[in-house]
Amino acid sequence: MASDERTRGGLRRKWLPIVTLVLLVDAVGGWLFYRYRREHSQDEVIRAAAARYAVDGALVKAVVWRESWFDPMARGKAGEIGLMQIREPAAREWAEAERIAGFQHEHILDPGSNTLCGTWYLAKLLRRYPQADDPVPYALADYNAGRGNVLRWNQGAAATNSQQFLAQMTFPGTRRYIETVAQRRERYRDEFPQAR
Repeated sequence: MASDERTRGGLRRKWLPIVTLVLLVDAVGGWLFYRYRREHSQDEVIRAAAARYAVDGALVKAVVWRESWFDPMARGKAGEIGLMQIREPAAREWAEAERIAGFQHEHILDPGSNTLCGTWYLAKLLRRYPQADDPVPYALADYNAGRGNVLRWNQGAAATNSQQFLAQMTFPGTRRYIETVAQRRERYRDEFPQAR
């Protein structure tokens, strides 16, 4: 009897690390699969919006990643909603420009509408800074912190030099926002090659 218990105890000790490892690998694999699926869940609407408004798809996807982590139902503290965290004034401006009748801010919870609206707005911001060596940091700062702050930061050489602009920025959170979106944009470059 004691021998049987020792044998069972030995078998448990022998198999426990293997079972634990299998469960751990399964959990990590499941999490990675979920993350991959989520990260690619909005690719179709991102491609469509990027093509419609002639904006780099990798940039649009990076903004979606940073704003909502691909959650179409995301809501911000200041009334921002959806994938690209669109506030009501920007949504209404887009709806008017696109002549969308009967528009309500809640319509922006639709991933396609949200991505179209956010990409339209991003395209508008990119066009605001034609004099800049790289308009992307200016547009992202505008998207994140607002035009008034960008106007304070783009004085002197910073009006045309994006590195000077970043150096004059007084909001560390906005600087980090721009840096993380830029890094993620490069990561998405293979999936969304820049149009020539």
